[in-house]
Amino acid sequence: MKIVIAGAGEVGCHLAKMLSEGYHEITIIDHDEERLALVSESMDVLTVQGNPTSIGILKSAGVDKADLFVAVSPAKEQDVNLVAALIAKKMGAKKVTARINNAEYLNYDNKLMFTELGIDLLFYPEKIAATEIGDLLKQSDVSDFVDFARGQLQMVVFRIEEGSKMLNKSAADFPYPADSLPFRVVAVTRGGETIIPQHDTQFKRGDMLYVVSKREYVDELMSWSGKRYLDIKRITILGGGRIGEMVARQFEKSAEFVKIIEINRERCEVLSENLDRTLVINGDGRNSDFLYEEDVKSCDAFVAVTSSSETNILACVAAKKMGVSKTIAEVENIEYIKLAEGMGVDAVINKKIITAGRIFRFTMSTKVRTVKVLGGSDAEVIEYIVNPDSPVTRDAIRNLRFPKDAVIGGIIRGNETIIAVGDTRIKPYDRVVIFSLPTALSRVEKFFA
Repeated sequence: MKIVIAGAGEVGCHLAKMLSEGYHEITIIDHDEERLALVSESMDVLTVQGNPTSIGILKSAGVDKADLFVAVSPAKEQDVNLVAALIAKKMGAKKVTARINNAEYLNYDNKLMFTELGIDLLFYPEKIAATEIGDLLKQSDVSDFVDFARGQLQMVVFRIEEGSKMLNKSAADFPYPADSLPFRVVAVTRGGETIIPQHDTQFKRGDMLYVVSKREYVDELMSWSGKRYLDIKRITILGGGRIGEMVARQFEKSAEFVKIIEINRERCEVLSENLDRTLVINGDGRNSDFLYEEDVKSCDAFVAVTSSSETNILACVAAKKMGVSKTIAEVENIEYIKLAEGMGVDAVINKKIITAGRIFRFTMSTKVRTVKVLGGSDAEVIEYIVNPDSPVTRDAIRNLRFPKDAVIGGIIRGNETIIAVGDTRIKPYDRVVIFSLPTALSRVEKFFA
């Protein structure tokens, strides 16, 4: 595909890096010459310097022949993104998406209006991150999860710790016949490496497991993991930016207690006006003594979403040591994600990664229903709908020569869910859940062509 990205900021650069691994032709537009120079040094892409709302600049970038145009300049340049996307569509780009910073645009009627104007997808990274955090607080026993077909099949992610019944065990030790598993470990991350496990691969302390499960067996799976479900009622949020405010608004009516700690006094005043039942505290959350004085230890969950990844990680570690059951950190420095997990942070959120996953779906076949880019690994989880004549339907899975760096985790067939094993045969119109490393994506696509 020919893809044009307007904006060489953090989100744009991460998206370009991820898409360039799929052998797409990438062009990046940005007005900052130094930023484009850094991009050119780190990845194989074309660059065009200039304003992305300029018709001449868009022509230079080849927007008229683009399969996908992504306007992802920083949040404060929302209007630039919208104008650039609309012009790109008019010039001939097949699909266009734009980054926004106004939740009002995501209301159904407003979204429909933008669709009619020609914008295929609006994305608000902070809103996506806040929703993800809210989901993790509701699924308190996991580090990440993905629902397929409204939860008929689920992927859960959790860490193996002392006390887990899975410690030093393998999939072969589960008390189920190999051909009728209710859940399947599709990947393990260990020491910064993502492993596609074999039936006899032993799970070690500190491993992060990615498991596809039938919905009705998730509770049993979590009992094997040693994790327990926690009803989150008391929440402390460090950082009163957009994400912190949106998380607080999600829970201030349902939770017993929600508190935001924010260092900026003026922002505290805004938060106090915008939120009804959230306690807003002006203070420095980098100070562990302050966190102790604010009785963080009595909370069920601690969410750190300041602008500093380091602050968020260290604050979560401090909260964990105080006895908080669930900690979530926003970590925008991708190199720190595995570090945070290794230090005991329960879940990590990264706006670039989750936003890239939403956009990534536009680069794949029309039969892709879901794409989730997983922050703690190098992989993507993809849900395909199978065409009647797809190569994947021609034989049992064990005979397909499916890429070794990808695995078929599960199948949804009407109201039936199936955990995939070697003898499983995939049928037309099945919904198939794939766990794939980037190196296998193009080969996986061919099986569903």
